[in-house]
Amino acid sequence: MIIRKAVSDDATQIADIWTHYIDHTIATFNTKRHTQQSILDLLREKAVEEHGFFIAEHDRKIIGFATYGAFRAGPGYSRSKEHTVMLHPEIGIKGTGRALMIAVQDHARAGGAHSLIAGVTAENHAGISFHAAIGFVTVATVPEVGYKFDRYHDLVLMQKFL
Repeated sequence: MIIRKAVSDDATQIADIWTHYIDHTIATFNTKRHTQQSILDLLREKAVEEHGFFIAEHDRKIIGFATYGAFRAGPGYSRSKEHTVMLHPEIGIKGTGRALMIAVQDHARAGGAHSLIAGVTAENHAGISFHAAIGFVTVATVPEVGYKFDRYHDLVLMQKFL
């Protein structure tokens, strides 16, 4: 497995992974599918904002990705970032998520970030456990803030100081 910066040729595989989570899970409250073009646009946006977008690759197949961006708008929040990490739903290699998060944390820290925020669906116990295992601490639960699959979902906010 290698971790590297995402490039435009990765857009379709990234969109496929993200779409799985959009269509089948509450790991994201987003209901709008990503396309190759939306990922290309996102990669350009991340490059302009100097926010990293990394992929994990094994045997020329993307097995996960992670990126980060602004936590909230406004200059007072500029040193706090929120990240996304998603792994291929069918291809699992132990340590992929951790390796991706190391790349994100290192890049964010080098860019002056003070903390990373994870927004994890409260029902995503594996996601909460993963973040806790890499040093994130639960700082809040926001009840019924997400709506997907005809019901409301709580969001757990976790934070790690860099």
